[in-house]
Amino acid sequence: MTIDVIDLRNFYSQRIGIVARRLINRGVARHWPHADGMRVLGLGYPTPYLGIFREHCERCIAFMPAAQGVLKWPSAKPTLATLVDEFSLPLPDASVDRVLLVHALEMSDDPENLLREVWRVLAPSGRMLAIVPNRRGVWTRTDTTPFGHGRPYSRSQITQLLRQTWFTPVGWGEALFIPPIDNGWLLQSAAAWERVGSALSSPFPGVLLVEATKQVYRAIPAKRERKRLIPRIEPVFVPTPSRRDRLR
Repeated sequence: MTIDVIDLRNFYSQRIGIVARRLINRGVARHWPHADGMRVLGLGYPTPYLGIFREHCERCIAFMPAAQGVLKWPSAKPTLATLVDEFSLPLPDASVDRVLLVHALEMSDDPENLLREVWRVLAPSGRMLAIVPNRRGVWTRTDTTPFGHGRPYSRSQITQLLRQTWFTPVGWGEALFIPPIDNGWLLQSAAAWERVGSALSSPFPGVLLVEATKQVYRAIPAKRERKRLIPRIEPVFVPTPSRRDRLR
């Protein structure tokens, strides 16, 4: 089930959305502290999280699925966001260094094909970072936030999905230990919730952050089949016996 882009924009303009963006951005920055000179692609609704890369990377673009819709981004500069078919990205093979998936896997009707398309456009030395709702988290229990829509994942489920689509998980992170309640006092203590949840290794964060690398296998040349020599047979013409010879 895909959320409309207007609903996503409205969520991130609220207090709870601003706090969620700040907490998740901390996890993104821990995995990718910089992207200097790199080509960064965001897929899904990644614009709240691409700002930390836009000023330093070589190129930063946002692709939003057709079923979701697209909004202009950034608002006061030339547009870097576009509407795409998520299963046929308008990019050549191995053309980006970093891919950030936000509100993408859990909303996709075919996450395997989506990841295979990401695999195609990702450079051999590139990395992908997926932000997915945690199946055991509290944020998936309510539909007042985007993380309560679509299909959530456990750590084992997302690992299996990545391996089926030729990715290798190399790093994990967690965020949103705070309950999804739009309360001023509670949101002000969000940083403390994150510190306590991380220190206690709580199994109930709202989202999982998984970093993965592209599996690139060496091509194995096909063995040439040895041809079996068959002796050439020359036709031999045998004269047909006459009627008199057959009656003898």
